[in-house]
Amino acid sequence: MTHVQIHFDAWLRDAFAAEGQSITMLSSLAKRIQNYPDLKTRVEDHLVETQAQQELLRGLLERTAGPPLIRSVAGRLSTAAQGISGMLAGDEIIKSAMSTYIFEQGEIASYQVLLAAADELGDEEAEDVLSRIMEQEVAMASWLHDHLDVLTRIYLMRDERDLQAKR
Repeated sequence: MTHVQIHFDAWLRDAFAAEGQSITMLSSLAKRIQNYPDLKTRVEDHLVETQAQQELLRGLLERTAGPPLIRSVAGRLSTAAQGISGMLAGDEIIKSAMSTYIFEQGEIASYQVLLAAADELGDEEAEDVLSRIMEQEVAMASWLHDHLDVLTRIYLMRDERDLQAKR
């Protein structure tokens, strides 16, 4: 096995684990959103995409590296703790949207690395799968980027009027 293949397999496992973290984070967020219907819909849609992404990654892992190992218990606990700390904040919705945006950017970087490695390996099947996932991650990050301004303004208006704003 080449060094490129070893790195690719490790990075693929990391991406698989990250998608698991994302599922946890998005599931928790979707359940808590009450007053931001556009955000709730987009989070729920991306949750479905993310579940499918993890299955695609599972298929790649099983093809090249054997069954995926969940390497990041600490990462999952960190994601759960992040969700809990956000629930305690008065501006939970803003912090959650920002955290999700940051997480999406990390996933995008991960898929850029994986795509470069798949190209080095000449693995066209992996490149196709990873490109499709990358497009979905970029779309989610772009949506959040484009809506953070409006989301913030709605939050501030609700808070100013003593309406439930945090969720």
